[in-house]
Amino acid sequence: MRNRQDHRGFTLIEVLATLLLLGIVMPVAMRGISIALAAADNARHVAEASALAETKLNDLLTQGVSSASGLTGDFSPDHPEYQWSYQSAPRDYDVTEVQLRVTWLERGRSRNFDLSTLTYSSDTTTGGLP
Repeated sequence: MRNRQDHRGFTLIEVLATLLLLGIVMPVAMRGISIALAAADNARHVAEASALAETKLNDLLTQGVSSASGLTGDFSPDHPEYQWSYQSAPRDYDVTEVQLRVTWLERGRSRNFDLSTLTYSSDTTTGGLP
């Protein structure tokens, strides 16, 4: 007579319990992966927008357009998916606040990154110095 313990298979109940457990765990794991991928994509876009904004703001300030306002453009041909807009506003004591906003589409939503700084507009007199 053969003993029942010689059969080393799974019972139907064990298989169903395993499938039920996988049915609960897999969607949660996939959602976690989806959130992690979205966060990584957002971080990549913000880092790229930050670098583009810093470069463009420095370019505009060295060209002497700190008092201009309402300038817009994009970063073609390398990054046409990013657009920029430049605004300036006078503040007290010959100081001007300049702001560069970089916008892009991410997962169907408009996102932006703002970079601003203050510039000082000194007058042309040097107090007798050459």
